[in-house]
Amino acid sequence: MDAHSLLTYLLVASIAIASPGPATVMALHNSITYGAKSTLWSSLGNASGLFCLSAAAMLGLGVLIASSEVIFNIVKIGGACYLFFLGAKQLFGKGPSLAVAAEHDGPRLAPPRLKLFKSAFLTAVSNPKATMFFTALFPQFIDQSGPLLPQFMVLTLIFMALSLTSLSLYALLASRAKGVLTRPRFARWVSRTVGATFIFFGSAILTMRRQTA
Repeated sequence: MDAHSLLTYLLVASIAIASPGPATVMALHNSITYGAKSTLWSSLGNASGLFCLSAAAMLGLGVLIASSEVIFNIVKIGGACYLFFLGAKQLFGKGPSLAVAAEHDGPRLAPPRLKLFKSAFLTAVSNPKATMFFTALFPQFIDQSGPLLPQFMVLTLIFMALSLTSLSLYALLASRAKGVLTRPRFARWVSRTVGATFIFFGSAILTMRRQTA
């Protein structure tokens, strides 16, 4: 893997990661509701999920998902249902929301770190779009004549580092704008937007089709 391929991968991965997705919405919500520090654990959960997806793609599971209509649809429906669940919690649930957080003088008590980690991890691994991304992207940048494991580690760690950086920046931005975002009326609107966004991403996943050769 030469320097040109590595730089190209860095650019492509940066664009893909910077595009808002479920992980971004979760980071914004956690930062505003529980404080910016809480996003560390959800960001680590997301990065761990990405690592698992990357490893699965390298082991051929991503190819299996891409080639099997049944498996692809199972992953797709499962991922969409999980995002629908997250969206419904924001729209209709009685759990913490931005509007509730706005009524307190400081960040609400964050859930256990493991819960933040697990929620973000499940969001990452239940998204077939990410699986397809790794399946389609990695072969383009890996030198098949060279050792695969070092290349896998370099590309995966770069992707994870970019993801952590992006989510941290989004969380920092949300914490800086918290004074505006947590005004009661505006906060309720943001909570509904967060919920609707999760449902939108879930609906978008349902429209995905398996890529055929």
